[in-house]
Amino acid sequence: MRTIDEIEIAAPPELVFRLAADVERWPALLAHYRWVKILDRTSPVEGVVEMAAWRPFGPVRYPTWWVSEMVVDRPAREVRYRHIRGVTRGMDVVWRLTATDGGTHIELIHDWDGPAWPLIRRLAAEWVIGPVFVHGIASRTLAGIKRYAEASRD
Repeated sequence: MRTIDEIEIAAPPELVFRLAADVERWPALLAHYRWVKILDRTSPVEGVVEMAAWRPFGPVRYPTWWVSEMVVDRPAREVRYRHIRGVTRGMDVVWRLTATDGGTHIELIHDWDGPAWPLIRRLAAEWVIGPVFVHGIASRTLAGIKRYAEASRD
């Protein structure tokens, strides 16, 4: 399963990268995030994070949760994750930021072979988890970062 979400943000890459990398602030900035906790900070740019978000379905909110190894690569303008706990264990995620004439482009890529569920592994990943949950949360996260960055740039 590969899910790619992209967005253009009319704000400088330095500001957008700070917001993307400062995951502990996400629950204050992004209404769909329930919590983000740093479980282990192995260095200023590496650690293990626990994240929880709501995936709304109309008036119903479905709780999601995962734990990831996180690496912040400032020179490359990338934030990378490897999910190590939760249904999405083994998922690789990269936030790739690129400077544009108008500000910043974010490409958010999720790669995953699917859950360890015999027979339905691929179907679950490609038909439900990727398009419904991963895209549903990632698109809201990018839209929230965009709103906050564009409001903050003045």
